[in-house]
Amino acid sequence: MTLFDPQHDQRGLPPRVLFGAAYYPEYTPSPRVKTDLDLMVEASMTVVRVGESVWSTWEPSDGVFDLEWLAEALDGCHERGISVVLGTPTYAVPMWLARKHPELALDPGTGTPMRWGSRQEVDFTAPAFRFHAERVIRKVVERYAAHPAVIGYQVDNEPGLHLIHNAGTFEAFVDDLRARYGTVDALNEAWGLTYWSHRLSRWADLWTPHGNAQPQYDLAWREFQTRATSDLISWQAGIVREVAAAAGRDDQFVMTCVSYTRPAVDELEVNSSLDVAAGNPYYAMQDALALPAPTDLPAQGWTSSGTWTLVHSADRMFGSQQAPFLITETNAGPIGGSAVNFPAWDGQWRQAAWAFVARGARMVEYWHWHTLHAGTETYWGGVLPHDQQPGRVYEQLAQLGAELGTAGATVAGLHPDAQVGLLYSVPSKWGLSFQPPTAPSSAPGPYPVVEGAYDSLVGTWARGAFDAALSTRLLHDRQVVPGTAHGDGDGDGEALDPATVAAELPVLLVPGLYVASDELLDWLVAYAEAGGHLVLGIRTGYADPLARARLETKPGRLAEAAGTTYQEFSGLAGPVPLVPGPGAAGAAGVPALDLPGGAVATTWVDCLRTGGAHGEAEVLLGYDHPHFGRFAAVTTAARGAGRVTVVGTEPDPATAAALVDWAFTASAPRSAPSAASAPPAASVSARRWDGPASVTVSSATAADGSRVHVVHNWSWEPASVHPPVAVRDLLTSGPVAPLSEAVQLGAWDVRVLVEV
Repeated sequence: MTLFDPQHDQRGLPPRVLFGAAYYPEYTPSPRVKTDLDLMVEASMTVVRVGESVWSTWEPSDGVFDLEWLAEALDGCHERGISVVLGTPTYAVPMWLARKHPELALDPGTGTPMRWGSRQEVDFTAPAFRFHAERVIRKVVERYAAHPAVIGYQVDNEPGLHLIHNAGTFEAFVDDLRARYGTVDALNEAWGLTYWSHRLSRWADLWTPHGNAQPQYDLAWREFQTRATSDLISWQAGIVREVAAAAGRDDQFVMTCVSYTRPAVDELEVNSSLDVAAGNPYYAMQDALALPAPTDLPAQGWTSSGTWTLVHSADRMFGSQQAPFLITETNAGPIGGSAVNFPAWDGQWRQAAWAFVARGARMVEYWHWHTLHAGTETYWGGVLPHDQQPGRVYEQLAQLGAELGTAGATVAGLHPDAQVGLLYSVPSKWGLSFQPPTAPSSAPGPYPVVEGAYDSLVGTWARGAFDAALSTRLLHDRQVVPGTAHGDGDGDGEALDPATVAAELPVLLVPGLYVASDELLDWLVAYAEAGGHLVLGIRTGYADPLARARLETKPGRLAEAAGTTYQEFSGLAGPVPLVPGPGAAGAAGVPALDLPGGAVATTWVDCLRTGGAHGEAEVLLGYDHPHFGRFAAVTTAARGAGRVTVVGTEPDPATAAALVDWAFTASAPRSAPSAASAPPAASVSARRWDGPASVTVSSATAADGSRVHVVHNWSWEPASVHPPVAVRDLLTSGPVAPLSEAVQLGAWDVRVLVEV
């Protein structure tokens, strides 16, 4: 059994990486379809996405449809060999529907319906919405399903923007609780509603979520909301498949595009009914992509920041189905409002795209073809600027398109290497947003909701692995132990074999696993016993599937395996220096930990103690502090054939990288796919092929079994690397480079190499 399924059905996708842009001929000030499509062909574009934003164009008034306006573009695409992804227009409702059905206006939790004038401000669970949405979906798909240019469909767009607090949604939530718990007494007990006199005497007593402050309620509410979002997507996918089948098409894929910061989307569940996962990774450009990373990186938000986030975004998309994925939107020009204008340096578009392809992208599509001349997103830059003439962006992307054409099937659907696993938990994301370990000083009140709290913890270790020049495979908790994360505790599928995971991923990073079942925690112990190196971050193992604090000494069911416990924890008002402990020197086959200069603990301390009833762990790091100095910062203990390491703080980036590097080096030797893959004992320099810190090497296996290595130089300074095996340049069919020959990279450059 392997974690990657090479037989995963991704119907409709050609044996090449699709390359193109979202195309909206309906937005252009004057007709120019032929001109646009000819320019796309010259730029080697092979795909466009159309139709998802304009319900009022498809249906200008109730029951009156205009379905022919897109025909010219689709016919032109077919004539030029450009594939089409057709969108359903349900995320932006027409104003006539808003006027006729004011009850559809979404209550975002304020008790007041949202004003109309933006998008996704609708209660999509309401019968009126479903009636009208199904009608327009059927009309659009019936018209174009048989068109030979259409290879797939995008249903909706970036779902889950708001939590829906409308009365009908709340009543459905109460019905769901009644079906799950049976009686109010069972709910009282499960949620601890004795507190603050919240015990219910009947179901009618359940308060609405508008002012809720109870974490068990919030967790259930979040889970219900994301199921509603997933139901919207699977419902639309069912309609599309039915209509396409009636048109004789069974060769088209169905997907939706996920924006990973949406509060009401479960990235694993929403993709479970779809043929291929897809997402929209927007990212900060210019010096934000430099390596070594600048110390003043912009904060993470709906756009990510830092080179490591390109890889992490791709790994999240791959992890949604453990299979190659599509990028439906990413930066063309500057992305954001009129005050955000930071277009990429020359070469950075190539770099980002090849970083995505190296991690499994089967499509790279830009938002969007031409910069809009009116509307909210007037200054979200497209491939063409406002003058609609090819410029620097077009020229840069045309080079990329030609490269993808040259690379052909070799780079389509790559299976990326991974030496380190990263466990991701959407329920923990909900739980830690409602009860975050830290919050910005500007957060209102004593109980702030911090949506990015969990992803910040995950990011510490995703970046740590990246900076240690190690590739990561993101695994969801419910992929490891299915069905045990939402409080039912009765898994609905077979858990992964811990020994298999330990063999494929010798290190498993587990940050912030706050909401977890007994079964999942026991699986983590079994992973270590089978030979894996389990690295536990803060808040892991603290709460049960209902976000109730566990009764055991923390880290709960993991304490015995870890040989470490804690009762106290503390926030940090400022960084605290980290110092080597007795175990940092290495012993008994465990390497020494090379602590970087200036190592500090940030934001949080779990007050770790070793010894006692749970055995003795070695102290790797401690604190240089008059109070916290009595506690361990990082401990490690042998467990079965493997090891459990507990990191009781949020380390600075350099220290996180050093800890991941140490954990990987300390893991038992594993066989590698080829000589170019980093064995556990390889130094960081060797993993960069002896290049400088600005160089990264991302390796993968192609569908034909060949080994592909994508080498980046994220810097203005040229660099060179020494491949450890003979390779050829896939883009230039250049000569074989023996071990002694260097491969040169210019500023912001990328090379795509294949072993020979």
